[in-house]
Amino acid sequence: MHWADVLADELIKRYENHVLATGITPSGPIHIGNMREVLTTDAVYRSLVDKGEEVEFIYIADDYDHLRKVYPHLPKSYEKYVGIPICDIPCPCGKHESYADHYLKSFLDSLKKIGVRPNVYRASEMYKKGNYSDAIQTALENTDDIKKIIETISKRELSKHWIPFNVRCEKCGRITSTKPVLYEYPFVEYKCNCGYEGSADIKKGGIGKLPWRIDWPARWKMLGITFEPFGKDLGTVGGARQTGEKIVKEIYEYSPPHYVVYEFILLKGKGAMHSSKGTALSSEEMLNMTPPEVLRFLIMKNQPNKHIVFDPGFGLLNLVDEYDHNERVYFGIEEKIRGMKDLNKTYKLSQPYKIQEKIPYQIPYRHLVTIIQIGKNWNGIKKILLRTGQIPNDLDVNDDNHLKQRADHVKYWLDYFAPDAIRFEVKKNIPEIHLSNDQKKVLSSLVDKFESLIWEPEDIHNTIYNSSEEEKIKIKTTFKTIYQIILGQEKGPRAGYFLSNLDKNFVLKRFKEAIK
Repeated sequence: MHWADVLADELIKRYENHVLATGITPSGPIHIGNMREVLTTDAVYRSLVDKGEEVEFIYIADDYDHLRKVYPHLPKSYEKYVGIPICDIPCPCGKHESYADHYLKSFLDSLKKIGVRPNVYRASEMYKKGNYSDAIQTALENTDDIKKIIETISKRELSKHWIPFNVRCEKCGRITSTKPVLYEYPFVEYKCNCGYEGSADIKKGGIGKLPWRIDWPARWKMLGITFEPFGKDLGTVGGARQTGEKIVKEIYEYSPPHYVVYEFILLKGKGAMHSSKGTALSSEEMLNMTPPEVLRFLIMKNQPNKHIVFDPGFGLLNLVDEYDHNERVYFGIEEKIRGMKDLNKTYKLSQPYKIQEKIPYQIPYRHLVTIIQIGKNWNGIKKILLRTGQIPNDLDVNDDNHLKQRADHVKYWLDYFAPDAIRFEVKKNIPEIHLSNDQKKVLSSLVDKFESLIWEPEDIHNTIYNSSEEEKIKIKTTFKTIYQIILGQEKGPRAGYFLSNLDKNFVLKRFKEAIK
């Protein structure tokens, strides 16, 4: 049984109605490590829907969180906004309403592409509209009990005048620099590091924010959340989940939601992703380089408690190959092999939207990598595919769009993430190069054989080997010669397949120019 079905069955035993939640702070590019939380929730949501359950899927944008520091992706001028809620900080590019919107819009667009459609809640709106007012009052009335819970579980000491509420300074707008002086319902008197002294009425919205360890359990009760996954950093001994469970039970009188702890997605060579450190691959970048179903597949095929190492280089090609193989097995084109667990469910959960009735037309990603560098744009690529018989003349619209989308993804990958060793350019004119007599002899032999050769990869490959043997030239030298006169470099893609995608007359002309 797939892990999503296991979790769904556990929820069915516990609840009649289900509210599944996920929340992320849009303080920087939201990366695929964050996406794991969203897609894990989406998988459980889909499983519950399939089982006929009443379920709501919500995403909480924590845009009332403050800017913690000037991140690597920000100009130094943003230092003056540190401590201010990101919903009220100017957009870095000037095209959005706020700093939070700048990153949130990109993430929500990514969710649409990947087939995730939650109801979106914005923490800033909930605070400013007063939705948190009761939770804030309850927290303040139970200050001593909450303080004891946090100190006992987290083993850290809070200040003598600590209260479970961060007042937002009326003058400087920060929620991190105020210190409470006195709480007497409904007012919190405070002093700010900026020198301002004031009083905040908790009955009014937007005058402050609950600290995270209280905010999290408060929203469980407020929104009736029954399931929410979280990263292992929050599930440590003394962590926010542990204090949250006790706070929600004893202070808010609500049972903590069911959960699953997910492992991080590691970026190969860099470790765990952190937007704040500039070591993250954004969801937008990932969806530009690979089809959305492949990103979903990466999450769905792995148990949440298993860490994933993502390699945006050659590893991406292997991932797409694995997905394509699973797709062929799902549609009965190939036999299932040992180790392919929960294949049907994994494939279904990998689809952003509706599953097609027939298998989408497949061109191996590795082949597209070669063809795109020859054809340049979709029209050029399509001409090669048609000329070489890799697609039929009557390719339907859906398959045409599918292949064009894949070509776009490969093009982006080649531009930004592909290893240098895989990149090449077919030179318009023959590069300036001195060839030995042996190199010219083998090219002359190939010209003679190529003239009448059926222009197929295997035939070309075998012909290259035969000419090398006849001329007693090392095959490595022959390959190097071919790459030198066409690409201006000593290495390139598999020669037989590479040459088959080039026009035969172009190849013959280039070979003849080289042996003059």
